Formats: sequence, structure tokens, C-alpha cells
Amino acid sequence: MEDIAIVGLDCAFPGAADADAYWDLLMRGGDAIGSVPARRWDPDDFPGVPGAGGFLDDADVFDADFFSVSPREAAAMDPHHRLLLHSAWRALEDSGRAPGDLAGSDTGVFVGMMGGEWGRLTMGTPARATPQLGAGSSNGMAANRISYHFNLTGPSLAVDTACSSSLVAVHLAAGALRAGECDTALAGGVNVLLSPSLGLVYAQMGLAASDGRCKPFSADADGIGRSEGVGLVVLRRLSDAVADGQRIYAVLRGSAVNQDGRSNGVTAPNRWSQQAVVQAAYRRAGITPDQVAFVEAHGTGTVLGDTIECAALGSVHGVPRPSPCALGSVKGNLGHLEGAAGIAALIKTALALHHRVVPASRFADRENPQLQLAARGMRLLKSPLRLPAGETVAAVSSFGMGGTNTHAVLATAPRPAVSRSYAAPAGASVAGAAPRSGETGVFTLSADTPEALRRNLLAQAEDVAGRPPGDAARLCWSSNRIKTGLPYRFAVTARDSAELADALRGAAADDLPATAAPRPWARPVVAFLFTGQGSVHAGMTAPLYRDSPLYRRHLDEVDAALAPHLGASVREVILGGGERVHEPAFAQPALFAVGCALARTLAALGVTPAAVLGHSLGEYAAAVTAGALDLDEAARLVVRRAAVLRDLPHGGGMLAVRAGAEPVAELLAGEPEVRIAALNGPSDTVLSGPREALSRLERALGAHGVDARPLDVTHAFHAPPTAPMAEALREESVQATAPTLPFASTRYGRMLREEPLDGAYWADQAAQPVLFDAALGALVAETFPTHLLEIGPRPQLLPLAGRAGHAAGLEGLHPAPGPEATGRELAETVAALHRAGLDPVWDALYAPGHRAAERLRPYVFCADHHYWDRQSGPAPAPASATRQHPGTPSPEPHPPTRPEHAPGPEKPGLVETGLVEPGPAEPELTEAGPVLAAVVDAVVEVGGHPRERVLREARFYEDLGFDSVMIMQLKSRVESRLPQIGEVSVQQLLPALRSVGTLADFLDDMVMAGAA
Repeated sequence: MEDIAIVGLDCAFPGAADADAYWDLLMRGGDAIGSVPARRWDPDDFPGVPGAGGFLDDADVFDADFFSVSPREAAAMDPHHRLLLHSAWRALEDSGRAPGDLAGSDTGVFVGMMGGEWGRLTMGTPARATPQLGAGSSNGMAANRISYHFNLTGPSLAVDTACSSSLVAVHLAAGALRAGECDTALAGGVNVLLSPSLGLVYAQMGLAASDGRCKPFSADADGIGRSEGVGLVVLRRLSDAVADGQRIYAVLRGSAVNQDGRSNGVTAPNRWSQQAVVQAAYRRAGITPDQVAFVEAHGTGTVLGDTIECAALGSVHGVPRPSPCALGSVKGNLGHLEGAAGIAALIKTALALHHRVVPASRFADRENPQLQLAARGMRLLKSPLRLPAGETVAAVSSFGMGGTNTHAVLATAPRPAVSRSYAAPAGASVAGAAPRSGETGVFTLSADTPEALRRNLLAQAEDVAGRPPGDAARLCWSSNRIKTGLPYRFAVTARDSAELADALRGAAADDLPATAAPRPWARPVVAFLFTGQGSVHAGMTAPLYRDSPLYRRHLDEVDAALAPHLGASVREVILGGGERVHEPAFAQPALFAVGCALARTLAALGVTPAAVLGHSLGEYAAAVTAGALDLDEAARLVVRRAAVLRDLPHGGGMLAVRAGAEPVAELLAGEPEVRIAALNGPSDTVLSGPREALSRLERALGAHGVDARPLDVTHAFHAPPTAPMAEALREESVQATAPTLPFASTRYGRMLREEPLDGAYWADQAAQPVLFDAALGALVAETFPTHLLEIGPRPQLLPLAGRAGHAAGLEGLHPAPGPEATGRELAETVAALHRAGLDPVWDALYAPGHRAAERLRPYVFCADHHYWDRQSGPAPAPASATRQHPGTPSPEPHPPTRPEHAPGPEKPGLVETGLVEPGPAEPELTEAGPVLAAVVDAVVEVGGHPRERVLREARFYEDLGFDSVMIMQLKSRVESRLPQIGEVSVQQLLPALRSVGTLADFLDDMVMAGAA
């Protein structure tokens, strides 16, 4: 039987809002039982039912906007469904996956829950039935809603076997994984105490604990104490989880399910069936009872139940063994979670195996001697049990009132494989074993609204600040896998956890941080601009080479392509930090190497250019990036160009002038040896010629108030002195193909059409002026980039683009902007593009040793939306005496409500049935035509949205949470409010349902057409 890995989990139990709080509760032996909340029921009205139990603090909270659920539907939805949706998202995040990444996958959902109180409470009066209540009251919809909202296409089902429901759901999920029906499964259960009804049943059966507490295996045990909560685990086949490097809490080795059959009562436990299911589970898991270190028992704390369960366990585990089998039941801490009892026990066991310690059992100090635990090879834990090294096996039992029993066998996770570190190649002057301390990472976060982003920034800041100081790279890598996919994106670079915590806090203080961006509706359109001559400097990109394994790899590859032609390592020249990099033989190959390596590094990170442009020598790297030249061919041409240049006489230079070509041309009349070498913009011109002549021009320009500065070059490029280099290139046979990307030619000053990049092109490109301004203008006009990304060792082209006016509304980025640039600037470039909509190849940014999962705080949902979590009495009670449904009794008092939860005036509606709290009177819509006003009224009525949220641009499906049923309701209400349009067919209506405004415009046209 194939092992199943528990790779993620989430839970919310009384006194424990998440898994960390749950573990803390267990380790301190906490008691989660408290009084019945006033908003549930009054214990005085139900004598015989204990006035205490385990209750969630926020069972009525639901972030409806996050799941695009309208307020009216959220209020009609069973609280079990709402809790499961939150928990499913958090569990998937805990598994190391962004939940959105599973959309369209065959992920299965298996949910255990029992009863069906919500349906009885809300659908008991047929006149109040609505489509939303119909869907909201179905147990089967509990799993289906998760599959729907997450777009999961695998098996999706709810299980009701009473108290064993959630562990049976896990058993079924594991079977589906083994059968290949799904590759990932969500499994667990939920229970909400909506009324005292089942408590009355327990009391009548003599099963209710007097103080509302379960006391498993204790001499004081006197029955069941009810409780509620939700828990889900994410399951995968162990081989898949290991292959994907997921964190594994524990391994499910095997499980079994059986039935009591016809025993001494349909609700009475059967020792022999319990014994059989334990033995079957051990056979399937391939273990023997003596290997089991501890059993998390069903342990309800009823005298009969505990006695029968201990007899069954003792008959299996009472074998010769080195030490007794530990026995416990989480019901001593939480109470009996009924349909969710099994998942509470399973999560406790998984956490115990993960932390390698078994919590002590409450009430162990008063062990029931009649259970004969010691004689049966078992013991209760009065203090935590530390687990030894190596594999530990544990088991979990869960039994249903109707006789469905299940038993699961878990084991500790296998040791993770050791990640291999990157080592720099032999001969590299900058050593680089990775991971390095302080490697820069990008921490990402996403949310559905700016407010949610701020809320989660604060939560992550608190979490990061509470961790031991250290590198942030693993946290960043984990965030890239988990915290992406929602509309509002945040990304910031960090080297250590203290820096990251400060950045998160600072970002949360801003309205919309500079490190965040609103809904990126499309991927960024990036143009690569390759820097030309004059940008070379000693040691260029050496800090980046030291920091980035990815850049190291690509610079090494380009160096290997150049070496056979150059006869030396240009990498050593670049990284050596000496002045050799300025020598004619090395300067151009070095610049080409940096440009190609940076472009390839960005491509490996998922940054694909939409167009390329190269300034002078930069056009060679642009041609390689565009697929017009392969790397070896371009390397040969660049080395050939440098070799010819090396043999030319020195003495020439270049002068950058802050003026246009026309005013400069007047001065050139007196200097015939000087040429215009580059037209970089309306106020940026480069001159080339003898140094003495350029010095005279510099003084003359200064006298006219024009700034001019010499460039750090060895020759007068793009001028007659370099004509021999052009002629040498013209004779070369060049193996080139048509570019696969739009290519802005600085030779022609436009986008390249059919012209070949042959020897003649490269000869003219070396001899003629660089038409950068015209080429960039054409690139921007024809490819509409959102970002200009300069590729080179220091910024040159971005300032030119800005002064020329080509960068208006565009973001300029540079991954290596100067001598001190490290891996941080590269990471900041990726972060900026991610905020703009890019989904980078995040793994490429990190050394292998830093690609290890870290648990991050799960998504913090909005807690401002409260919906009723129960209806008391035989009929729904109203929520307000001022809006009381006819014929219902007076309501109990409630605290003030929030206006955003007020539904529309539909009758019978959710306020009238008491399913949602009422709000203040709705404001009148102003400055709107009658058709738009009618549409807004209909939307408010159908969806229950506050009027101020129903804006023209609000989208029906994404923003207002409408579905097909609600669309039909909307159609009916619009027709009744606008009788002059008559009946509108669904086919007519659907194209107009993009937003409230588009629907209003469509209906307005119909009204006008009817009037005409």
C-alpha cells in the first residue's frame, strides 16, 4: 500500500485559532471548554443540557468578498461551508502551494460533517425558502463549494458517518490518491453547534457530561461534552511529496473502515468490530501492534464507550512489548467535535510526530482502574512523551454513533534529502559556493484588496519579527511559492529577517506601498536596451557574480564562447578589477559578455523581452537575445571587431553634448575631422574625432552654455578613423537569421524589416552614426512597452530615453546599475516586474540550499463581516424588532450591526428570517439616471450589497459574487422596475453583464428604442 504524506494542515478549534495555538493548547494541557455564548442559546431554556461546551470565538465570521460571495448568499450559507472555505485556503498555503496554482487540477475534496441542522433551521418554513438557502443548507455542498471556488476538478464529496465522518473522509481521500483519481487531496471535517438539540439527545440517552467536559479514561468520566471546530489536511502520495520537496508532517501508512453490523443497538459501540478495524489497519500499513508507540483514541469519556474501546485496544496491543503503548484523547482538551472529532485527533497525532513529542493527557492523574490499562499494555501520559530518533508509528481511532469505525496508522516523516550547493567553476576568480549568508531574496505577498494587503503585511511582519535572526532567503523563496496569485501584489527585497520585518512594517503603514501594486491585469511588456561603448569599468558586475549563482553560470557560458577566439578568459579580466578591461582587445568582448550574461540571467528568471535595442556594440548582445545570431557566432564577430580595433592607431575620442544635431552642426563646420557619431535624443548628441578637435569643441560649446563631456573610449568610433574596422567586418561571412523578436535597429533608426544582419550590416553599423533616438521612438510606438530594462554595467540609455521623452509613463529598470551593484539590484528588478504582473521563475533567483520550505503565517481573512451562525427555537428568530417578520416572536437583544451586512428589501429576506443582521436605512442614489438607479436597486435587492458598493464599474461575477441563479433573479427584478422594456431574453442580457454600467447602458438603449 502506497504511503500518503500529510503536507499541509489547518485548524480552528475552541481556544486555538490555528495549528500553532492548537499545539500550544495541547502541550500545556489546556482546557478549551467554556460557557455557551449568548448568541447561541440560553442554557436556562434547556434544562438537562450542560451550560458549557467548546465554542469558536468567530464561527459567524466570513470573508465573503474574498470568495466573491454576495452578502445575501453568505448569510444563507451554512456556517460549516464558510469555515471550510477559510480553512481550505490556509491548509493549501501550509502545504507550500499558492492555492490558485491548483486551479483546474484534479485535486480532490473530502469533507466529514454530521447532522444537517442548518437546513432544518432555515428551510423549516417553506415560504421562506430561497435558492441561496437551498444551496446553503446542503451537506453535500460543503465539499462542492471548495471545489467550485478553488476550481478543483477531482472527486468532491461530503461524508456523514456521525462522529467518525472526518477520519473516514481522510481514509477515502487516501484511497483516491492511491487509485490515481487525484494527485492532491483536501480532507477533514467541520462541526458547528447551531442549537442545543443534539445535546438534548445526549442528555436523554444519559450520555451528557454534567459539566460539559469529556474526561477520557478517567475515573471521573461521566459523558460527552460537545464542541465545534474545523480541520483540514492536504494529502499527497509520499513519492510525489518527496519529489516536490514539500514539508511532510507525518505519513499515513494505512487505514481501515468497518461497521458494527447488527450488535446490541444501532447507537451502541461494538468491541469486536473496533478490534477488527484496528487489526485491518495494521495489516494494510504493514506493521505489528508492538511497533505502535501511541494511540490517539476515540475516547469520548462515556463509561460504556471507554470500557469497550480499551478492551478492543488491549486485545490488540496487549502483546509483549518493551514499554506500554501510550493512550490519549484530545477530547479531554477540546470536547467532542462530533463530525470533526477524527480530524482533530489526526492533526494532533501529525503534530506530535512532527515535533517528536506526545502531549500529556488531561485527566491522566485520575485513571479509571476498571479499564485495566497496564494489564492491557497501555498507559495514560501524565507528562509529555519524547519520541526517540528514527521512525515512530502512531494510530488514530474514530467511531461513529451508527457503528462506522475507522482506524489510521501514521508514522514520522522520512528525513529530507540534503540539497546540493552550487560551486563556482574551476578557474573563476570569485569563489561562490552557495548558499551564501545574506543572499538577497524577494519576499512576495498578495491579497484581494489594499486593506487585505495591509492586514497581511502586518501579520507577516509580526511573524517574521518573532523568528530567530537570520537569513531571509528561505522565507522569501517560500513566499514566492505560496503568497502569490491574488490581485494586489507586494514584493520587497531583503537579506535578513530583521530587514524584512522592518520592510513589512513600513509597507503596512503606507496607504498603498511603493512596493505594492494594484491588480496587474496583464503581464508587463518589457523592452531590453543594451548599453554600448563608454560603459565599461574595472570589476564591472563582480559583486553580482559573487552574489548570484545564476549570473555566474551565464557569464561563465559567454566567457567559454569567447575564449577560443580571444585566447584568454574575459571573465578573469572583468572580475580581476584591473585596467586591462579598458584595453581594445578586451573592452568590447567584456561589454558583450556582460550584456549577454545579464540578458540570459533575466530570461532564466522568466523576464522575456517583447523587443530589443542595442546601442552601438550593444547591438551584438541584442541580436543574440533576439535569436538572430547564436552565441558562438556573435562571440566570433565581437572578438574580430576588437582585434581589428586593437591594430588601429590611438588618438581619437568621443564627446557627449547636451544639444541637438542642428546647433552642433554649425560648430562642426570648423572641425572637418569631427563627425556626429550618435543621435541619442533631441538634446543628446555624441561627436567623434581627434581628441584635440574635440577639446576645442568642448570649450566652444561651454562658451555657449552647452554641457559637454568626454567619453571614456580608446578610439573615435563611428567616424573615419575606424573605417578599417568596418571594412574588415564587411568581408566577414556571417551566419545570421531573421530575429524572432521585434528588433529596433540603431543603424536604420527604425524597426528592422527584411534587412539581413550580414557582414554589410555590421560594417555599416560600425561606421555610420548610431540612431538611438529614432530607433527607440519606433520601438515604443510599435511595441508599446510598459518597462524599459537597460542591460549593461551602468545606466546610460535610460537617462537618454527619459530626456528624449520616450519613457513617459514607462518604468525604467536596471539589474546592474554601477560598480557597487550586487544581487539586490537584480532581485529588485524582478520584484518590480512581479508587482507589474510578471510571474517569475522564482527558483532561479536562489541557490539550491535556500530553496527549502519555511512555514509562513497563513492568509489573514477579513473579520469584519459577521453572519448569524444559528437559529434558535422551532422557527427562525428575527434579528431586529424593528424589522420583524410577521408572526415571529420577539428577538433577543444583539449588539449594533455593521451597515455593510444589511440586505436589500426582498421579502421574505434574510433580515426578516434572522439570517443576517439589519443595517441602517439605505441612502438614496443621487446623480444617476432612472435606468441606472433601477439596476442598482435590483442588484442591492438580489445580492444584499450595501448601495455604496454597487458602482458603475462593479463587475457582476468577480466583484458582486453573482451566479446564474442570481442573474435570473436580477432579470426578473429589472423587468419589474422597467416595464417599458418588456421581457428581456437571457441571450440578450448575457453580453451586457460585464458590469453594472454596461447593463444599465444596454437597458437604457432598450428604453430609448422603445420610446422611438
